[in-house]
Amino acid sequence: MSMTMTEKILARGAGRESVAPGDLILAKVDFAMGHDLTIPPAGRIMREQMGAEKIWDPDRVAVTQDHFQPAKDAASATLGRLTREFSRDMGIKWYFEVGQGGICHTVLPENGLVLPGELVVGADSHSCTYGALNNFATGIGSTDLACVLALGELWFRVPETLKFVYHNRLKEWVEAKDLILYVIGQIGVDGARSKAMEHTGEALRHIDMEARLTMTNMAIEAGAKNGIMEFDEVTREYLDGRAKRPYTPVTSDPDANYERVFEFDAESVELGVAKPMSPDNYSPLSDVAGTKLDQVFIGSCTNSRITDLRRAAAVLEGRKVAPGVRLIITPSSHQVAIQAEKEGLIRTFLAAGAAWTTATCGACLGGHMGVLGEGEVCLSTTNRNFPGRMGHPKALVYLSNPAVAAASAVTGVITHPREVLKKMPAGIA
Repeated sequence: MSMTMTEKILARGAGRESVAPGDLILAKVDFAMGHDLTIPPAGRIMREQMGAEKIWDPDRVAVTQDHFQPAKDAASATLGRLTREFSRDMGIKWYFEVGQGGICHTVLPENGLVLPGELVVGADSHSCTYGALNNFATGIGSTDLACVLALGELWFRVPETLKFVYHNRLKEWVEAKDLILYVIGQIGVDGARSKAMEHTGEALRHIDMEARLTMTNMAIEAGAKNGIMEFDEVTREYLDGRAKRPYTPVTSDPDANYERVFEFDAESVELGVAKPMSPDNYSPLSDVAGTKLDQVFIGSCTNSRITDLRRAAAVLEGRKVAPGVRLIITPSSHQVAIQAEKEGLIRTFLAAGAAWTTATCGACLGGHMGVLGEGEVCLSTTNRNFPGRMGHPKALVYLSNPAVAAASAVTGVITHPREVLKKMPAGIA
């Protein structure tokens, strides 16, 4: 029976020759993740309701202190302590303390913990990020995570697969973020609800792994169960020297069945933003240029990896943040921060007048270190701009790529980066 990549991974996890959309299966999990918001309830359920005292495999679980850490108040300090104690008691091998890890969806790929052909779950909605590495990865709740921690398996409904084919190449200044915002704008925030988004095509062969992670990161913003990409030389090169286990890539069969196939000309996609109050409220940048800003935020699991920071630094080099605007830059991991320091990027940011923070999810989810007040307008490299996502429900959040964010911080209004920097330096573009 012909199958897609998603179906092959789920069939292997279930120990079956094949599966089909709609099948309910009990599948073994290859790797699981939780963080400071989801580990405390999962641990309590596992111990008190399931009666389990040990997790199924301490080598197959990662825990990060990222959402409200460093602790913003006494309540979040307690969550951090409970997460720390559970990880210690369970002997979890991949525990990432404050100052040693960062945002889970950057930390797991950069440490080679989520691999091709695997079934990965994370107690966080953006766990779909890992699918850029040719695996099935999806977000689950704390109750489901408790089951996985205790048993190493979970029930799944095999999703229908939507295929997205990207022809040609992205043009100058247009990044993977612009492409996925455009796609979500076309299909809507429920356009892939509970389905698999399989991305393929020429345009993807010309973007790096970090850009691919940006695209699969936002699968959930279209309502998808998972996002997944093919294994190729870009994947192999990224994993060489970092993969922690042997892995087996998967490919979709040539005659696999798709519920629907979408085709896009990547070359025709414009530099764009998602306007308030939804990721599918896509608009070409030219339609919102000149919009006055109070804050610019460069951070999150979507766009604050080292390649994102390099592009932002190229725009900010030798320039200043506009009066009346605050620019906050949050690296997505400790390793990213170390690399940014080595390359002098932090010096560029500080000289420009930006605030540089430790790696955390804080501002993206309206937690801390960048929360917006009533009526404030922010341009952000994050993934969601629903009412209240980054603070007050009447704050207005626009989503963009990092170069647009950096240029807009310099001018104080939403700006095409070409107006600040003639051309992105070779090797960064």
